[in-house]
Amino acid sequence: MLIATKIRIYPTVAQAEKLAKAFGCARWYWNNSLAETQKVYQETGKGLGQFQLNARLPQLKSEIAWLVETHSQVLQSVSLHLSRAFVNFFERRASYPRFKHKHHQQSIQYPQGVKVVDGCKVFLPKIGHVKAVLHRELQGKIKTVTVSKTPSGKYFASLLCESDAVAPSVSLNGKILGVDVGLTDLAVTSDGSKFANQKHIIKAQRNLARKQRKLSRKVKGSNSRNKARMLVAKAHERVANARKDYLHKLSTRMVNENQVIAVEDLHVKGMMKNHNLSKAIGDASWGIFTSMLKYKTAKSGKGYIEVNRFFASSKTCSCCLHQQASMPLNIRSWICDQCGTSHDRDVNAAINIPNEAQRMIAAGIVATANGGAVSQAKGRKFSVLLAPLKLEAPSFRAGWFTNTY
Repeated sequence: MLIATKIRIYPTVAQAEKLAKAFGCARWYWNNSLAETQKVYQETGKGLGQFQLNARLPQLKSEIAWLVETHSQVLQSVSLHLSRAFVNFFERRASYPRFKHKHHQQSIQYPQGVKVVDGCKVFLPKIGHVKAVLHRELQGKIKTVTVSKTPSGKYFASLLCESDAVAPSVSLNGKILGVDVGLTDLAVTSDGSKFANQKHIIKAQRNLARKQRKLSRKVKGSNSRNKARMLVAKAHERVANARKDYLHKLSTRMVNENQVIAVEDLHVKGMMKNHNLSKAIGDASWGIFTSMLKYKTAKSGKGYIEVNRFFASSKTCSCCLHQQASMPLNIRSWICDQCGTSHDRDVNAAINIPNEAQRMIAAGIVATANGGAVSQAKGRKFSVLLAPLKLEAPSFRAGWFTNTY
């Protein structure tokens, strides 16, 4: 099992300066490699893979002296991440790689050489022993470490450890909880519980707007503008932390009280194109919430089922399975035309989701498998996460990224 632990680190002034140089070198090399890849593709129709990018490093270091100050494997990790970014783009899992900005979150990765000393320090190559707060014991051997700096000026280290622990066996027997996400209520469950949408961005909107106005009046490049930018970043960070705290507590409660979690496979990216609802959908963070349910069920040895997004959960009667002709968003409660049962729109959808999951299990479409399972059936598309997935290297497009891995 691979377990990542994110800890807070507190570098000294000298160490922060070294980290700033490392961030700058990694950012410059990313932008330079991205520009070179685009240039080569326009000239030859082929891009640069990881090995080709790494082959450019010796010449760049001879021409640019300050690149030598950064650990060599940090720059090699940039080549790996850029090649993977293009692979993800061609596999339609991510957008096209973009150039990086110095005011956004900065990060570098160490594939080896990092050690935890005395449980309170982290040794980083060419940086030294950095003070750290380890809030939990690390399990297994450290594989890679990602050091990041937030726009608000905080430093973190994400330690990826490989543990000898075996993933727990998964059973689909037990209580299945259906979860229907929404905007009025963040989550409505099949047992009738409703969890309110906290609307964190709406509550902090006036404070964010006031700080943003002050930032816009500052002269670019001035120290006062940098201070105002930090205030805006800290305000956004408080909103993000409050949102993640609420989602963590809610997802942990659902996983602890149930054996199987069933949700809809929503196309959140497509929904964000609705300009009337995009802000509210982004604030609700449905994608983060379902991702938390995924990895927490996998870690606990419990089932996680995603029902097809085209399954008519809202307009199908949970009593007689009659499907209404239409169900606009403004209708929050309705009466079935066939059996006359009165339904709450969200509760009815939450009840239909586990019923559909049970039909999938009864049909033998969902089955326990070591390492997870992804199944498809005629007329329905869905995925089920039963354990941590073992991903294989993606296929490559012709003319691009040969010998990437």
